[in-house]
Amino acid sequence: MSNTIEKALQRNQQQRQEQSSDDAAPAASGSASNDIKEPMFLDLEKLEEKGYVSVSGARKQINEEFREIKRKLLSNAFGKLAKTLNNSNIIMVSSSRPSEGKTFTATNLALSIASEQDKTVLLVDADVLKPNVLFSLGIERRNGLMEYLTGEVDDIADVLYSTNIDKLKIIPAGKTHHLSTELLASQKMHDTIQEFANRYSDRVVIIDSPPLIGITETAVLANFAGQAVVVVEEGKAKMHDIKASIERLNPDMAIGFVVNKSVYNDGDMGYYGYYGYGSE
Repeated sequence: MSNTIEKALQRNQQQRQEQSSDDAAPAASGSASNDIKEPMFLDLEKLEEKGYVSVSGARKQINEEFREIKRKLLSNAFGKLAKTLNNSNIIMVSSSRPSEGKTFTATNLALSIASEQDKTVLLVDADVLKPNVLFSLGIERRNGLMEYLTGEVDDIADVLYSTNIDKLKIIPAGKTHHLSTELLASQKMHDTIQEFANRYSDRVVIIDSPPLIGITETAVLANFAGQAVVVVEEGKAKMHDIKASIERLNPDMAIGFVVNKSVYNDGDMGYYGYYGYGSE
């Protein structure tokens, strides 16, 4: 496992070179290897129209909101607090209940961090019960984390996809599996996360996790991450749910809250605040 990510990046680079030199060669259909030969293409203009962070650096409200949020996360990941956290650059994004905006938040964080000059970001869809990252980005389903953990693909490189954003890579969730909790709790997953955390000093890993209440997979993922972002929908989330969510997280994590759909004085809605908790 020690050179897993390095192999993945080398393979992606080789595939891009092969594509540019042999575009006319027809690809066989149906195999996992052909999936990874095509980087994921994100329609950035369409995503911006849908309210996502713009990677152009424009000073839009959504861009400014996520700049503020990511500054705190990056400070925790690479600043003084990093020495007190396990895997400080692994950030899980969740919510108490479904439909509070966690995938939208995780994706925007990844897009915002990808605009950093000295950081790279890996977005992992670990909501294996209800994966939504690829759908949100307008990308068709591909093999992902579950296929790797079950051994249907041999190497994490087979499910680590480059994108047309140079500093952003994505691992989809893959197909659902009845042993998803056990697979996420496996030594194979543990070794993979450790590889993500330690192989590259400039990498941030954003894990889109299932909701915290009533889903055992999320508690497993909380043992891997050094930071947690809990998305709270204003006017919907209940205080007892938020307290129950915190109880399911590792108390040694740096935990923060992002309020989604917060109404400003001018009537617009957006994000508000990131508050340190736990280790901080």
